[in-house]
Amino acid sequence: MRHVSPIHAFALCLSMLLSACTIPPITLPATPVISVQPPPPTFPYGVAAGDVDQHSAVLWAHSTVTGPITFTVEGPDLATPRLLTAAVVDAATPITATATDLTPGTTYRYDVENAAGDHLRGQFRTPAAEGRNGLRFGASGDWRGDMAPYPAIANVAERHLDFFILMGDNLYADVSSAAVDGQARTLDDFRRKYAEVYAAMDGENPWPMLRASTPLYATIDDHEVLNDFAGGAEAARDGRFPEETGLINDTATYENALQAMHDYLPLAAEFYGNVGDPRIDGERKLYRYRTFGQDAALLITDSRSFRDLPLARPDRNDADAVARFRQATFREDRTMLGSAQLADLKRDLLDAHQRGVSWIFVVVSVPVQNRGLISTQDRFEGFAAERADLLGFIAGQGICNVVFIAADIHGTLVNDIHYRTAQDAPDQPTGAFEITVGPAAYYPALGEVVRVHGLDTGYVTEEESTLYSSLPVAADTDDVVDDRDDWVKAKINEELIATGYNPLGLADSGLDVALIEGDYVLVEYFGWSEFEIDAAQQSLTVTTYGIAPYGTQTLAQDRASVLARTPEIVGQFVVQPAACR
Repeated sequence: MRHVSPIHAFALCLSMLLSACTIPPITLPATPVISVQPPPPTFPYGVAAGDVDQHSAVLWAHSTVTGPITFTVEGPDLATPRLLTAAVVDAATPITATATDLTPGTTYRYDVENAAGDHLRGQFRTPAAEGRNGLRFGASGDWRGDMAPYPAIANVAERHLDFFILMGDNLYADVSSAAVDGQARTLDDFRRKYAEVYAAMDGENPWPMLRASTPLYATIDDHEVLNDFAGGAEAARDGRFPEETGLINDTATYENALQAMHDYLPLAAEFYGNVGDPRIDGERKLYRYRTFGQDAALLITDSRSFRDLPLARPDRNDADAVARFRQATFREDRTMLGSAQLADLKRDLLDAHQRGVSWIFVVVSVPVQNRGLISTQDRFEGFAAERADLLGFIAGQGICNVVFIAADIHGTLVNDIHYRTAQDAPDQPTGAFEITVGPAAYYPALGEVVRVHGLDTGYVTEEESTLYSSLPVAADTDDVVDDRDDWVKAKINEELIATGYNPLGLADSGLDVALIEGDYVLVEYFGWSEFEIDAAQQSLTVTTYGIAPYGTQTLAQDRASVLARTPEIVGQFVVQPAACR
């Protein structure tokens, strides 16, 4: 006989009881749900939907009241509202429910009611199965709970997006805050760090409004666990993990971190089977593949959980050490994605190409593009053999209109992507390009990082540092060093060109592109980027919104001015799709 737990029995009885009742239709606005009212105290972090595909969506809520909770889903294809029920037995644990048997390309509204009788409402849209219908989505990464309430994303909900991607570093579990002093270790630690991100601060936080109106996809970077961790490495080789046996992705710290992530995000819990790779067998699967008619395909990767330890960072002033480092990046025995995930990625890239979708978006938490020696060991550049394998596959199969979306570096850099099969081999084009997004709230932004790191390593002179500090923040479309973004672009390009790599930007990429506003380098802002595919022309418009960055001291001393910062367009370009062979 199948065992039925008391919780499931309670939910089943509740479902049977409710099914005998008449449920009035949910009356929700025709436009996306954008409530200016904070959630009631029993729903402190709002409601959310995510991980949507053509036929399902994961619904999420966190009720502080134990007892029954009901998700009521309504859509134009549903003759009567659909009820999904569960029971809250632990006020510290959020609840999810999966709506299934949905219709592609359809907007659904849902109402969540808890045992206190409180309600919250949200909505999501399933991806279209066919056609060129147009698409609009957003992405950002890198935010700390102690830097809430995130004015940089305050306009996301009003943009009526089809979805929003959480690019990683969705919290900083290794940075002390009011929630946890020091590194998060226990499941309760990680849950408190997530709660800190989504809680209202003085009645302000745009996350609940965004999550209610816009379905989410998500991946991780390092700070969901701890800085620069390598999940596929042996735990004994990283003294920050107490375990002396097994892999890092089997440690208690990692497992607690990933459990808390699934607790606080609307994600289906998926796991790999036995794929013949001990670093992947039985592990959580964050990789996702979604299509949106013929407009787009979305491929979301996990760049942390299965990777090898990074190579030791070379002294940039030692040419021999740099040469040895670059050579070592081409070792074929090193992986970032893991064999199974790389195989899935290649398979789905080819599938999307064969389906004839206009744009293929590949989400990676760390950049694929070259950007020099700054933290090279932590990016795809530091795993050059696997990078060449992936990019060579894209080029060799003629897969066109591939856009990589990355985060991690706390600034926006746009560049077309070339690759080498060996350190001394010539650059080969792929036709793909990348944009790094964010940060939503991590100080300092990339511009200041380049200046300070450069001073520390001798890469930037005192005179150059003084010049940077004297320049305004005023991104423009030229390369004249008359603003801080241009200064950073010139410094990064100096190293890229000396190494034989292509400079930043898309001007010489061969793509049919027009820079409308700002620059391809935007490193003085907190913000997010929007990607919009025009239904008729299938052109891709990438728009970056930003505000002036702030630190915790500014937030504490002048909170009103921080909250008054409004996201504005700081960069925008339009790319026409190339004809695929």
